[in-house]
Amino acid sequence: MADAGPVGQFVAGGTDLYPNMKRRQQTPKTVISVMRLQELNQITGDGKSGLNIGASVTLTDICDHPVINRDYPVVAYAARTISTPILRNMGTIGGNLLLDTRCNYYDQNYEWRKGINFCLKKDGDVCWVAPGSSKCWAVQSSDLVPVMVAIGAKLRFASTLGERVIDAAGLYNDDGIDYLHKRPDELLVDIQLPQTNGWRASYQKLRRRGAFDFPVLGVAAWVQMDESQRNGARVVTNARLVLGGIAPSPIEIKEAAKALIGKSLNEDAIQAAAEAAYVKARPLDNTDFVYQWRKQMARQYTLRALRELQVT
Repeated sequence: MADAGPVGQFVAGGTDLYPNMKRRQQTPKTVISVMRLQELNQITGDGKSGLNIGASVTLTDICDHPVINRDYPVVAYAARTISTPILRNMGTIGGNLLLDTRCNYYDQNYEWRKGINFCLKKDGDVCWVAPGSSKCWAVQSSDLVPVMVAIGAKLRFASTLGERVIDAAGLYNDDGIDYLHKRPDELLVDIQLPQTNGWRASYQKLRRRGAFDFPVLGVAAWVQMDESQRNGARVVTNARLVLGGIAPSPIEIKEAAKALIGKSLNEDAIQAAAEAAYVKARPLDNTDFVYQWRKQMARQYTLRALRELQVT
């Protein structure tokens, strides 16, 4: 990559990059495969010590791995909702975390985009979602991103300047063009999942079809509960709720966490958290479905995600 310079780009499975190259959305002069690097294809650890997943591990391997299914079932489930089995055989966990932002005006062939005089994200100077805005509103459409932010995963990057480890939440920027806090020469090496320590997490995905489609809303919920009993119920000591698929970056709904912390995970607390998610969700008209309905679904899918975590 140091030799290739700014016209170089890393690729693993290529399920995002190669279609973008065909549509001339991304035009690297040099493509550097990292698929056969041994260090990027390993899974080590478990829920007690924390799990490290190499960035080139395929989504199929994530879905099938016994330790991930046992200790981090939310990660296996979210990976299983991505695309189709054939593409999961090629696509990688690192590629899904670095997925390009998407938009109805951007994810079209070159001739179509030329017909509307292109858009702000590529070759144009107007965001057709919000023509008066100087910002690109293409949305972050990864299924694993809200999950990794919710569970507090860390990401390790390497370059000729050395290595750095950052929280998953710190990687994403609220801009459809400059959507990653990452230099082009940096390589995502692995994903570090925290020790389980009794926390639970879930993920709910809205899409038109039951397979293949990108999320137009994703809800990741994470709760940690104490071991003491209060009125016969365990109490939430920490929580995170993250929405994906509605903005250029994942959105953490802190008001939803406040509605849960200090309470048992009962229906009243869940309803309050879902209302907070509804209030903060502001999807735009640049993906599938009517955006007002997608906002309504933020409440419903938050209810589903949190009810899944109720301890019986």
